[in-house]
Amino acid sequence: MEIVILAVVIAVVVLGALGGLIVGSRRKKQLPPPPPAAPDITAPPAEPHVGDEAETPREEPRRTIEEVDLPDGSAPVVVEEPPAEAPEIEIPEPTAGRLVRLRTRLSRSQNALGKGLLTLLSREHLDEDTWEEIEDTLLTADVGVQPTQELVERLRERVKVLGTRTPEELRTLLREELLTLVGRDMDRAVKTEPEDRKPGIVMVVGVNGTGKTTTTGKLARVLVADGQSVVLGAADTFRAAAADQLQTWGERVGAHTVRGPEAGDPASVAFDAVKEGKEMGANVVLIDTAGRLHTKTGLMDELGKVKRVVEKHAPVDEVLLVLDATTGQNGLVQARVFSEVVDITGIVLTKLDGTAKGGIVVAVQRELGVPVKLIGLGEGADDLAPFEPEAFVDALIGE
Repeated sequence: MEIVILAVVIAVVVLGALGGLIVGSRRKKQLPPPPPAAPDITAPPAEPHVGDEAETPREEPRRTIEEVDLPDGSAPVVVEEPPAEAPEIEIPEPTAGRLVRLRTRLSRSQNALGKGLLTLLSREHLDEDTWEEIEDTLLTADVGVQPTQELVERLRERVKVLGTRTPEELRTLLREELLTLVGRDMDRAVKTEPEDRKPGIVMVVGVNGTGKTTTTGKLARVLVADGQSVVLGAADTFRAAAADQLQTWGERVGAHTVRGPEAGDPASVAFDAVKEGKEMGANVVLIDTAGRLHTKTGLMDELGKVKRVVEKHAPVDEVLLVLDATTGQNGLVQARVFSEVVDITGIVLTKLDGTAKGGIVVAVQRELGVPVKLIGLGEGADDLAPFEPEAFVDALIGE
């Protein structure tokens, strides 16, 4: 019995050992290969914190405060900028005889009047139809109704007395009558030099589009050419870039420009311009006013205010009305309204070298009772000329 039990125990032990060997061999086959060795990664250095030293301080020689060169606090460092280039000052051409030099330009567009009259007067028989044609020629040239009637009446009488008419006699006759019509004895000097004070004060008025600001700039050139010092007042504060335009004209001839903020008070700018002109000892102050619509009563009243404010310094010596000669009889409406607001003392006719008719000189003088003092004959800087009746009439009738 004992032998049987012993045999059973031995068999169980053997079977257990065999089973362990089999399981062990299977596990060995299923185990994955060992992972590769991980590379050594060096951790980034820790960021320094406030108060940490980046590295161990090294021994360095140190200087005392007496050995350190400090900047002198009494002399601040100034960075020098290159000086701005001053605009080149132009020297305008003399005004004496300027209209004579420009006569050819004037005659190209104006002598249709003179030539037309000479042709009609040269006819062998001057009947009523011819005299009507002469009247039409004068009216077409914007001379005006009353001056036309006066001229035709005088021509009738003189032709009747003259009898035979050579071309030279007719030219002389017509020249004399046109000079009488234009007015050879009117005072056409621009008053800029009052006897009792300086500076002379000139206001320039007119509707936008007539060349008012440009005329003011050109007038500055005329005065500088005659040896006078000029201050410009940019009182046209309502039109964009008007002050810039006027200042550019002034810089060309060395004239100082006084200006104010855009849409500012024009009377204030005009007042300051006269004040600075006095302080600088200038000969003339030219004030460019805003181009008023002559149908706007409020705006025209403001123009009167500019004149009243300026006269707190001194009386205004000249009020020049700028008219576009190409508008013909329509320009007379503007002239009439402006004369009611400010006392016009002289007229400047611009664009007389274009399609304008020469008779407007006569018509506007009759309308206002004041002389044409300056005429514009082109776009050039020196194309504004003092009005000379003889040169003007000679341009009308040609050589």
